[in-house]
Amino acid sequence: MRRTLYRKLILIYVILAIAGFTLISTVGSRMVEDTLVSSASTSLYREATQIASKQGDLYYHSERSLTDLYNSLSALASYHNSQIWLISADGEILLNTAAALDEENPEIIDGFDPVALGSEYYSTGTFFGYFEDKMLSVMVPVTSDFRINGYVAIHLPLQDVYQQRESLLARIDFLFLLVFGLSFVILIFFSLVVYRPLKKIINGAKEYASGNLTHKIDVKSHDEMGYLASTLNYMSGELNKTGEYQRKFVANVSHDFRSPLTSIKGYVEAILDGTIPPEMQEKYLKIVLFETERLHKLTQSLLTLNDIDDKGNMLDLTSFDINAVIKDTAASFEGTCTKKRISISLILASRTLYVCADMGKIQQVLYNLIDNAIKFSNNDSTITVETTEKHGKVFVSVKDTGCGIPKASITKIWERFYKLDASRGKDRKGTGLGLSIVKEIITAHNQNINVISTEGVGTEFIFTLAKGEAPK
Repeated sequence: MRRTLYRKLILIYVILAIAGFTLISTVGSRMVEDTLVSSASTSLYREATQIASKQGDLYYHSERSLTDLYNSLSALASYHNSQIWLISADGEILLNTAAALDEENPEIIDGFDPVALGSEYYSTGTFFGYFEDKMLSVMVPVTSDFRINGYVAIHLPLQDVYQQRESLLARIDFLFLLVFGLSFVILIFFSLVVYRPLKKIINGAKEYASGNLTHKIDVKSHDEMGYLASTLNYMSGELNKTGEYQRKFVANVSHDFRSPLTSIKGYVEAILDGTIPPEMQEKYLKIVLFETERLHKLTQSLLTLNDIDDKGNMLDLTSFDINAVIKDTAASFEGTCTKKRISISLILASRTLYVCADMGKIQQVLYNLIDNAIKFSNNDSTITVETTEKHGKVFVSVKDTGCGIPKASITKIWERFYKLDASRGKDRKGTGLGLSIVKEIITAHNQNINVISTEGVGTEFIFTLAKGEAPK
C-alpha cells in the first residue's frame, strides 16, 4: 500500500475540514444572516402593523395625543432595542422613540419616497440617508377611508442581527469541531482496526511472494482481518510443508536411484574392463538384475502415487468377492513364502464376501500389505489374513508375527519413502512407498486403515471396505 491509502485519507480529511470551515464562514454565514433578517423583519412588520392599526389610527382620529403615543411606544421600542417612528405622509418625523418629543419642530426626511423602498415589506440600509449605520427597517402605512395618513416605521440596528449571526456561527463552529474531532477518532480507529492490519497482511503477502514462507502475519483480532491473516498464515505453513516435502521427496528419490545406479555402473564397468573374470560375471550380472528390478519397482511405485495424486477419487467402483481376491493375491507369494518357510493362513468370514470398491487398487493394497508382512517376518512363521463383517462394513486384517514397529515410528510409516531402517541398508529391496500407496488408496475410498504393533511380537494392519451386493 506504500502508505498511499492512509495519506489519501488524511488529505481528504484536511480538505473536508478546510472546505467545511470555508462554507460555514461564507455560505453558512450568509444563510444564517438572511434567516435572521427574515425572522426579525417578519416580527417587526407584525409589530408595526399592530401599532398602525390600533395606536396610529387612534392618533389620527384625535382620540389619543402624540405624548401618550410617544410614552407607549418608547417602552415597546426599549423592549425590542429598536426605534419606532410615526411619519407623516410628507416625510415629517412626528414621533421618534430614540429622541425627545418635539411637536413644534419635527424633523423632515430628505428625499422621503415610500415607493422607492420597493415591494418588499422591509429594507436594509440608512433609510434615505438618515442613519450613519445600516438598519433593518419596516414601514407600514396608517390608513383610514382608503387614504394614507402617515406611516409607522420600526428600525433595528443590523449590528444586533450581526451579533446574533456570530453567536449562531460560534455554535455551528463548535458543533463542526466536535464532529471533526469525532471523525478524527474514527480515522484513528480505522487506522488501528483496518489500515494497520491490512498493511501487515500486504507485507506478509510480499514476504510469501519473495519465498519467505516462514513469515507470520501478526494480526490477532477476531474479525475478518484476523480471519484473513490466520488463513494466510495457515496457507504459508501448508506451502512451506509442501516445499519441505518436495525437497525431501527429491532427496529420497535421488538417494534411492543413486545407490542402484552406482552399483549397476560399477559392476558393468568392471565386467567390460576385465576386472571381473568371466567365471564370476554371472554372479555380478544377477546383482545388476536385482538392482534393475529394484529401480523398476521404485519407478512403478512413483507412477502409482502420481496417478493417485492426479486422479484423486476417480475410482472404478464395482462389486466383487474380496475373499477370492485375497486367495489369488496370497497365491502369488507362494514362491517367496516357500523360500522363507512362511505359511499364509486365510480366515475368511464366509465362502463369498462382496465389497464395493476398485478391485485393482484393493488388490494392490493386499499385495503391499502381505509383501510387507513377509519382508519383516521371521522364517518358519505364519501370516494371517482375516475378513469379518461388522456394522455394514467389511474389515480386512493382515497380521504377522515379525519384529514389529517401534512406537515412535507408528505415525511415520505412512510417509512417503519412510523406512524403519533409517540407514536404508537392511531392506535394500524396499522403496518406502508401499504403505503410502496403501494409505492413499484406502483414503480415496473414504475408508480407514489402522495399525496395531508391538516390538518383538508382530504387526497387524486392519482396513475397512464398503459392503457390496452379490451379483444376481
